[in-house]
Amino acid sequence: MKLSDIKNILPTLDNVTFQLENGTLVPEHFHVTEVGVVTKHFIDCGSTIRNEKTVNFQLWNANDHNHRLKPTKLLNIIKLSEERLGIENFEIEVEYQSETIGKYDLDFNGENFVLVTKKTACLAEDKCGVPAEKPTIKLSELPTVQSSCCAPNSGCC
Repeated sequence: MKLSDIKNILPTLDNVTFQLENGTLVPEHFHVTEVGVVTKHFIDCGSTIRNEKTVNFQLWNANDHNHRLKPTKLLNIIKLSEERLGIENFEIEVEYQSETIGKYDLDFNGENFVLVTKKTACLAEDKCGVPAEKPTIKLSELPTVQSSCCAPNSGCC
C-alpha cells in the first residue's frame, strides 16, 4: 500500500484499527510514534546497486488506555511529515513490536489495516547461482515401464 492509498482510506473510517494477518488486533490504545522515510542503499548478491525508499510507520502498544488514534489525527501526522520531511508517495512499511521489532507491509481488508508479513528474497536469481527448485516426485507415482528383457525372473542376467 502506498501513502496515497492510506490517505484515501482514512477519511472513510470512524476508527483506525490494525490487525496481524492471523486476525489478532493491535490493541486499540496503540500510538503511531514515528512517520518517516527509510532509505536503503545496498548491493545485492548479483552486484547490482539498489536504492529503495519506504514510508515508515512505527506502532507502539502504549499503556495509555484513555486515547485512541482517530483517522483525522493520523491524516494530520501524515500531512505534517509530508510538509516537513518531504515524504513522497512510497510504499508503506510498518514496524510493530512482537518478540522483536517486526517489519510489515500494509494492506486494507475493508475494515482494518492489515500488517502483512514480509519475506526475504533473492533479487538477482539470474546471477547468483541459486538453482531452480526441482519438483518433488513420489516413486510410487512414476509410471511403470514394461520391458521384454531384464525384468525380474526373465533370465536375461
